Amino acid sequence: MNSKEEFTIQMKTKVAEIEEILKRYLPEAEGYQKVIMEAMEYSLMAGGKRLRPMLMQETCRLFGEEPETLKPFMAALEMIHTYSLVHDDLPAMDNDEYRRGRKTTHIVYGEDMGILAGDALLNYAFETAFRAFEQSPEDSLKIGRALTVLGRKAGIYGMIGGQVIDVKETGHAVSKDVLDTIYELKTGALIECAMMIGAILGGASDAEIQSVEKIAHYVGVAFQIQDDILDVTSTEEVLGKPIHSDEKNQKTTYVTLLGIEQAQKKVEELSNEAIALLHQFTGENAYLEQLLIQLIHRDR
Repeated sequence: MNSKEEFTIQMKTKVAEIEEILKRYLPEAEGYQKVIMEAMEYSLMAGGKRLRPMLMQETCRLFGEEPETLKPFMAALEMIHTYSLVHDDLPAMDNDEYRRGRKTTHIVYGEDMGILAGDALLNYAFETAFRAFEQSPEDSLKIGRALTVLGRKAGIYGMIGGQVIDVKETGHAVSKDVLDTIYELKTGALIECAMMIGAILGGASDAEIQSVEKIAHYVGVAFQIQDDILDVTSTEEVLGKPIHSDEKNQKTTYVTLLGIEQAQKKVEELSNEAIALLHQFTGENAYLEQLLIQLIHRDR
């Protein structure tokens, strides 16, 4: 068995463990409003690589023992990521009918419930993260700091801010500076959030948390550029979502700006920067390094 096969087996095991954590933190479908709980579960349990909670967990392991407080934050971040996808798919945004190979939430439950399911996942994410205080009151300072990162990286100075610029600038050409800002915020912020919270709850120092944020920044931008490349070079069957959606929505991407070859070169540069920084830590996590490489150079 080669290392790639071993990594694939490890990843499947870790994804299955994360799926169990997500199920544990989902609300029961009950009451007159139970349709929203059903829509939340349909959206959250639609599959996927669970990269953000996995990055959080593996970064935490880089610094020591994994605390129980990590699990509600892993679930919370995946809820936030999922809500952003539910809203991205809406007719007012990307207007996509398929996500991860199946019908999107608004197609199954209606546009109104699609909007509300996204809202519900965002609100419930913070309810979930706050449960960490119940598990370990003595770690309240770390938990509070992690909550601050979660709120900021998901909000107007992070993912939502990036989405705002993306929506505002769709339909016409934008500069590389604007495009970089969109990628840093819309995609990079949640990856930074994942790794920073992992470091915080793992007991990392301030300097180590800053280095982790920088690694995640490189990974996040490279991840989005790779997404641009796959939108042109892959197939709908492989990706599990429509291709050429950037062209359809008249979006400037690294491919339209620099061409595929230069875009691939930029992915390689950012990947090397991230791994070089990771090697500066004394803690070892071979799986995390391979995960970052696979994440950046993925084919779907």
